[in-house]
Amino acid sequence: MEKSELLERFCSRLAAIERRAVLTRECYRFEIRRFLDFLDAQKLSLENTDAGILLAYLEMRRNIDKIDSRSTAKAISALRSFFRFAMDEKLVKENPAVVIESPKRKKNLPEVMDKETIDGFLGKIKTKNPLGIRDRCLFELIYSSGLRVSEAAGLNIRDVDIEGGIVKVRGKGDKERLTLFGKEAAFWLGQYLREARGKLAGRVNKSDAFFISRNGKRLSRKGIWKNYAKWAFLAGISSHIHTLRHSFATSLLAGGADLRTVQELLGHADLSTTQIYTHVDVGLLRENHRRFLPKLNNINL
Repeated sequence: MEKSELLERFCSRLAAIERRAVLTRECYRFEIRRFLDFLDAQKLSLENTDAGILLAYLEMRRNIDKIDSRSTAKAISALRSFFRFAMDEKLVKENPAVVIESPKRKKNLPEVMDKETIDGFLGKIKTKNPLGIRDRCLFELIYSSGLRVSEAAGLNIRDVDIEGGIVKVRGKGDKERLTLFGKEAAFWLGQYLREARGKLAGRVNKSDAFFISRNGKRLSRKGIWKNYAKWAFLAGISSHIHTLRHSFATSLLAGGADLRTVQELLGHADLSTTQIYTHVDVGLLRENHRRFLPKLNNINL
């Protein structure tokens, strides 16, 4: 079986049987193509691949591609999935990736911005033209609802209920959830639909996408990242766009929301993923404690 056909059949399995999300399929496709190229370069065969060869491949990825522990764990997951597929296809007799342990991931605390910083960022977005109104609406919604970039890009018109303050989101694994947004986001959603979207769409455009580009097509994740970077630069902040989502979660917990509620709103499959935000909140408490009680700065809290 040729490499291109092998990859296509593997990706078809990821979608139909393993029910992997689109982004995961893209990541796995890249990783396995990289792995198969490694086998070719080393003049190794797939059927004779063992754990030692996989370890050599991962070492190459760390040395040449400079991947970190998080990316290494993803690579191992991709290899495990691929060799399950290869076993079903009778291409190999066993899965050598199952004996390789994934590195422990460092749970770095997510970066957050306070409300003043976020308000400053949003206030820098110039809303005198349709693109500016769209961006103000977009980033207000991401912050107010804690959306992922891919979720915002995937929204359709029918998914947004402005009067009800509800948006239907398709998250990781194509799982749907309902989340909420506040009055400020609702205001800019209305402004966008009344004053901007029609001008961007043009007369003949029939796209269902909620957020569209200047040519009337669905605004891509790359386009959202690019626009955020432009406005963030003008606001003098260096935070990544995902910081808006982190700040949303932290603000909810600081305001008294329980973890289960925040988990549902964020679309986390596991509560342990949400629990990292409790550490962020403790960090803010510690910072304020030391700020307002300077005499206790020498005490380890």
